[in-house]
Amino acid sequence: MLLNGSQIILECLIEQGVDTVFGYPGGAVLNIYDALYDYSDKITHILTSHEQAASHAADGYSRTTGKTGVVIATSGPGATNLVTGLATAYMDSIPMVAITGNVATSLLGLDSFQEVDITGITMPITKHNYIVKDVTKLADAIREAFFIANDGRKGPVLIDVPKDITAAMCEYEPKALKNHSYTIDEDEIKTVAELISRSERPFIYAGGGVVSCDAVKELAEFAEQIDAPVSLSLMGQCAFDNSDERYTGMLGMHGTKASSLALTECDLMIVLGSRFSDRVTCNAETFRQAAEKANILHIDIDPAEVNKNITADYKVCGNVKLVLAKLNMLIEKKNHSEWMDRIIEWKKSYPLCQVSDDADDVLPQDVLETLDELTNGEAIVSTEVGQHQMWTAEFYNFRKPRSFASSGGLGTMGYGLGAAIGCKVGNPDRVVVNCAGDGSFYMNMNELTTLAKYQLPVIELVFNNSVLGMVRQWQKLFYNNHFSQTTLEKPTDFELLAKAIGIEALTIRKKSDIRPVLEKAISLNKPVLINCIIDKDINVLPMVPAGSSIAEPILEIK
Repeated sequence: MLLNGSQIILECLIEQGVDTVFGYPGGAVLNIYDALYDYSDKITHILTSHEQAASHAADGYSRTTGKTGVVIATSGPGATNLVTGLATAYMDSIPMVAITGNVATSLLGLDSFQEVDITGITMPITKHNYIVKDVTKLADAIREAFFIANDGRKGPVLIDVPKDITAAMCEYEPKALKNHSYTIDEDEIKTVAELISRSERPFIYAGGGVVSCDAVKELAEFAEQIDAPVSLSLMGQCAFDNSDERYTGMLGMHGTKASSLALTECDLMIVLGSRFSDRVTCNAETFRQAAEKANILHIDIDPAEVNKNITADYKVCGNVKLVLAKLNMLIEKKNHSEWMDRIIEWKKSYPLCQVSDDADDVLPQDVLETLDELTNGEAIVSTEVGQHQMWTAEFYNFRKPRSFASSGGLGTMGYGLGAAIGCKVGNPDRVVVNCAGDGSFYMNMNELTTLAKYQLPVIELVFNNSVLGMVRQWQKLFYNNHFSQTTLEKPTDFELLAKAIGIEALTIRKKSDIRPVLEKAISLNKPVLINCIIDKDINVLPMVPAGSSIAEPILEIK
């Protein structure tokens, strides 16, 4: 059938199973938005207040549904406003397709109004990108973009379409989706199966790759099969039931003492879909020294990650879901009761615990544990970046897969509220909470207007300590209490702000407020802003200073 470029874009999106897109219109994408008007019964468009939030919404939608997130933006500043969102998705391996408009092909390279070389700008932060200058190649470019975004190690792809191409006519024919195929080396699998079978003190460390390839069920079976404790990276949160006695907490800069002891005492560290980032190792040399008793087995879909930061003794390059399924068949049920007893004792001896001299002080631990109790650990929680992000990972017990959306690799303040919009749109029947610090909140509070517009029942939970908490914590520890530009103390009235925007506002001022406020926020089933006032000197602990040994975390800051 004969269609214009804009119609071809939308037909291809439908062909790929897309029913929701996020974006913001502008001159270069007027033809696309005109077509969207006619396709509104097939594709829902969510209009954010800023393109960056639209990209984060597509990201959050993808993380919590397993589908490919789609974002549309106009040329020039519209396209460049996607850069942070694309970089966030790239660092965390999130499948996303960004469609940007550009000036007409006759105006390219002339410094035309709102012209920018977005493919050049985003080359380092996308798996692949295109500028389509021939309408006959548009459909195949879109199909290929979706395939690349989801093939192997996932990630974002950008398609830049000049305005005249969105209007040009072309024959369009639907095509069947191309299947992804993965192979694993049988000899590698047999070798590591024997290695695991010989281990007496195995320790599993799992990352975002387990969530990405939907291997949560296989991981649970694997941990049970080999009778091993499990630690998770920040990106791996919700890859394993946090309430399970096998779970030791995170590993790394803000990991638990139990996890660091498991690392130092295990004889085999099994790494699944994780890339050994510096926030995990803290120091590559001392990390390997801490794990000197252990062989390291690294299983990852991306060969480039194996031996990049930490040298592995054994490896398997492949889809974690397929690898674990194979290992679960090959390995006989193990019993490491003595090892597991030690793990459980370490967890009891070194619990995560926040304390205060005032019994009615509001502690993030109490807030998050109450939220966990009220939602049975089944809410979807997004976060901004900072102390609240670490507290969420420490104190909320994720029980279901695809329940956590947070910027891990890039550390993007301002990510969470946009992501929460995508989470709620993709999961309308689940409770969605965005945990923020007041510093991050001021970066994206304009998106509260998006919640109000669509009446999306997202809870915006702001841990308000009037400072940039994580940076201040570092200044306290390593910069002689020089609190340079980290004291905010903005006189914003959160309740008046929420009222002006058109959403509900609640405040937690004392410990006795926590439960009733959270209960009300959940029961309202409306967008709610919670101003949770906490002390500026509550820290994230444990903490391993950058460059120090993971085996020696700071457990107390005086």
